[in-house]
Amino acid sequence: MSRRTLACAVAVVAVLGTATACRPADTTGSGGTTSTATSPGDGKADGDRKTVPDVVGMGLQSAQDAAQAAGFHRLTSHDSLGRARMQILDRDWKVCAQNVEAGAVRATDTELDFGAVKLDETCPPHDQAAAPAAGTMPDFRGKSVKAARRALDSGTSIRVDDASGAHRFVLIESNWQVCTQNPVAGTKLTGRPVALTAVKYGESCP
Repeated sequence: MSRRTLACAVAVVAVLGTATACRPADTTGSGGTTSTATSPGDGKADGDRKTVPDVVGMGLQSAQDAAQAAGFHRLTSHDSLGRARMQILDRDWKVCAQNVEAGAVRATDTELDFGAVKLDETCPPHDQAAAPAAGTMPDFRGKSVKAARRALDSGTSIRVDDASGAHRFVLIESNWQVCTQNPVAGTKLTGRPVALTAVKYGESCP
């Protein structure tokens, strides 16, 4: 082969190699590149929606376990009797109410709130979760002193006296129920001090 013929052959090979290198990768068939495109219906939210379980009547610990098994992990609880007690030992409490009805389909980051009472207590006809005062003085009679304090603005001055006249100290406020209040329910809250009298749960107001 002459030098001129050899040079031409090399040039042809170089051109073909360049064309092959610029050809896009095959995206079909076995061994091809897998496409990462998703269809419009493959959004993350579709896979993060689950059915809320029915946990009313369960022990609080069992209810939390059931909720987690169903895919919900943002869980909280409150005193269904409105006494604002903390659920320190979940196994000592049972569920009376849940903030999202059973069977509803919700995003798994939805917070589930369970209203609970202690095992030896009876669930109230309606959940009595403590709510903040909305500009006017609520009726705190029969509610716990702790619930009353939580409902009022944190800057409110509150005085609590033993309604029995025994001059006992009101130490664990969730164990004391309000007998009287000043100002009365419905009064506009303007930052004025609040005075409460109370007795322990199980005792009668005088």
